[in-house]
Amino acid sequence: MTGFAQTRVALGNGIELDCVDEGPRDAPVLIFLHGFPESHRTWRHQVAHLRDRYRCIAPDQRGYRGSSKPEGAEHYTPDKLIGDVFLLADALGIERFSIVGHDWGGALAWGVAMRGQGERVDRAILANAAHPVLYSKLLWTDAHQRAMGQYMRLYRDTSRDAEIREKGLSVLLDGSGNGALPDDPDERAAVLSDWSDGEAAIAMLNWYRATPLSVPPPDAPLEIPPDAKIPRVPKLTIPTLVVWAMDDHALSPKLIEGLDEHVADLTLVKIPGCGHFLTWQAPDRVNSAIDDFLARTD
Repeated sequence: MTGFAQTRVALGNGIELDCVDEGPRDAPVLIFLHGFPESHRTWRHQVAHLRDRYRCIAPDQRGYRGSSKPEGAEHYTPDKLIGDVFLLADALGIERFSIVGHDWGGALAWGVAMRGQGERVDRAILANAAHPVLYSKLLWTDAHQRAMGQYMRLYRDTSRDAEIREKGLSVLLDGSGNGALPDDPDERAAVLSDWSDGEAAIAMLNWYRATPLSVPPPDAPLEIPPDAKIPRVPKLTIPTLVVWAMDDHALSPKLIEGLDEHVADLTLVKIPGCGHFLTWQAPDRVNSAIDDFLARTD
């Protein structure tokens, strides 16, 4: 289990985030964004590995653990979550940084990178985080990816919210594969404790309920309809590393095909034999990829 201390950081929008902030204050800054259903602990192996050379900041994001949990899905739209990242940097007096993200945190990292590239964001590192355009299109055109993404329709269903508030997130995650647990008994206990918080569980699910992403039902035609809301985003021009575990249960390897059309300076590292939670399932391989990328781009 991580032994990292956390500090409470108040953002300019009234949100407060509990953050790990490790490493020299004058070093280049890495901001780490975790995914669902995890926390700053997603990055425990990476922060421990990098904190001697970089300032590593890893928040529990809005809705997670002890961080602020505003009531209502409207408070979890992508623009607000992306805004939290820039406001976090502002609150810590950080002008420029590299963004690192996994899963939902990776979806935000794409947005942060696109919004801040060349001005505030120097580099992007994505770990099994689908590019928004490729993901939106593949949900419409690829039966396998659509089947893999049906869990999002379940998470958007509010009919079991009373049970989730009472019993926590495990009532949805058990047997789904989306809530993989670490082997370390202390870490496993910490994760299960986090999931038992019903208020946090609803807030975490609100990320899925607030996103404009279309998730077609399984029997919809395998084509993009004329009114589909495919994101229109700028090409990413800053150095970008994508680390992709090839045995992900939720994201198809097809999502890394055509990435070079959306990213001008792309480094792609594939990790075979590894599932979705690669940051702690294959930490040495992830760390090696990050080391090589940072050394080349520092």
